[in-house]
Amino acid sequence: MPEANESLSPWARFKALPVDSTPKTILVAVGLCLFCSMIVSGAAVMLKPIQEQNKVLDKKRNILQVAGLFKDGVDIDEAFKAIEPRLVDIAEGKFSDAEDAASYDQRAAAKDPARSITLEQDPASIKRQAKLASVYLIRDGEGQIEKIILPVHGYGLWSTLYGFIALKADGNEITGLQFYSHAETPGLGAEVDNPAWRGMWPGKKVFADDGAVAITVAKGIPSADKAQYHVDALAGATLTSRGVDNLVRFWMGEQGFKRFLDNLKAGAV
Repeated sequence: MPEANESLSPWARFKALPVDSTPKTILVAVGLCLFCSMIVSGAAVMLKPIQEQNKVLDKKRNILQVAGLFKDGVDIDEAFKAIEPRLVDIAEGKFSDAEDAASYDQRAAAKDPARSITLEQDPASIKRQAKLASVYLIRDGEGQIEKIILPVHGYGLWSTLYGFIALKADGNEITGLQFYSHAETPGLGAEVDNPAWRGMWPGKKVFADDGAVAITVAKGIPSADKAQYHVDALAGATLTSRGVDNLVRFWMGEQGFKRFLDNLKAGAV
């Protein structure tokens, strides 16, 4: 019998092996892995456009929410028509038409050495900063700016937090702060998403009378003259709170949007 098996072709000898033999087990395992990987890869490719569209819709939803324009059941794309996207040259503090504001991806630009700068002073721990930043304006019926929505981001405890801060037309009074992407600890740092904590921001002021950035996120009860610049830190999330404090102060400061806000107030954008 062994001599008969030796006369068979390799494939015939393989088929003659028991079903639970090692070679057949390995073949089935490898084949199953290849089949599953093809299914997963195909699904990822087919679903990518939908995922990208959902990311865009989620970003628009967050902009509408921080602007106070979002309601359950609203058509997001329709409601977003009230928002005017613009690009700002951060170094000059003025509007820029260097790229298309509607399609500009600030996060991608920050990774491109030709479209970003390396930060020497980096309190928000973002390493690189895009030269252009997206801003979103809401105007009244007469075309005057009512609200300014600015993108902010910086490192917390475990992740980079990406969000938006909304200001009144004076560029000083905050009307909202909201994060749309982060990986902070649930129940602790992730409380940045808690409506109660977000509700502490409206009415706070960014700048002191001398123009210095005064807004802070800190523990303790502030003095009466500091209360308008103070937001309570998150309980049990010191590093996330410090990260939020750093990123807000960075983006509202000289390295961020302060020059733009000053120019906007002076009508020099």
